[in-house]
Amino acid sequence: MRVKCVICDKIESIDSDSFLAKRLRNRPKHTYTCQSCYDRITEKTKARLATGNFRFNKPIENDDEW
Repeated sequence: MRVKCVICDKIESIDSDSFLAKRLRNRPKHTYTCQSCYDRITEKTKARLATGNFRFNKPIENDDEW
């Protein structure tokens, strides 16, 4: 199966029987990113987390039993 990276538009080939190929065929909201773009995003995210100014917006959980 031929896939195209949504960030750099590089066209790659993946196994048609793989889980990733099935996910891309059956669910249009899933997109493909090549390994170099994925690694770059991971590095930049870790660098932002290390600054201390980055916060995850998690929902507030209440401990109310009722």
